[in-house]
Amino acid sequence: MPRVKVKRASTTIDMTAMCDVSFLLLTFFILTATAVQPEPLQVDTPASVTQVKVPDENLGLITVGDGGKVFFSVKGRDVRGRMLELMSEKYAIPFTAEEKNKFTIMETFGVPMGNLKEVINMDANDRVRPGLQPGIPADTTKELSNQLFHWIYSARVATKELKNEEMRLSIKGDAEEKYPAIKQVIDILQSQKVNKFSLITALRSSDF
Repeated sequence: MPRVKVKRASTTIDMTAMCDVSFLLLTFFILTATAVQPEPLQVDTPASVTQVKVPDENLGLITVGDGGKVFFSVKGRDVRGRMLELMSEKYAIPFTAEEKNKFTIMETFGVPMGNLKEVINMDANDRVRPGLQPGIPADTTKELSNQLFHWIYSARVATKELKNEEMRLSIKGDAEEKYPAIKQVIDILQSQKVNKFSLITALRSSDF
């Protein structure tokens, strides 16, 4: 009996629909992604096993490194704008509308109030040049010389006014930073009765 030949079906697959879906997903991720802002102070955080996600909004981040330099970062352009207005009133330093708008783009800064205008009017790439910003003055008193105290307080007030929520605060310190510099920041938070805050760390390599 002759062998019956089975007709082979075509193995060609139309990938047009898959390509359309891929491009749609790619477009979605590009349009919804948030660009990472360069930081003027790079720190190498210590390792730990904690895996608690830092919130994306209503957050104030205090960065300490490079021999005790302190930088402050606030989420939300509207909060940053209102915070600057409060600091402008407190230190009697006026800012133009253009300067206020530029400041709202600066997510992280570390400069005394007297030099803030100069940094605001710099090119964005120049602002994050290592060593340019000397850090925010953080004396042990509550007077105007302790500018970090008033930046934190103004940020908390601005968050409460605009979001009707309490600002969450976090500290990110360099792994090589001396303890007194971190303790100084903690003392400033406690002087405002802020006893709940987070310490930013990196996940240990053995835990991945």
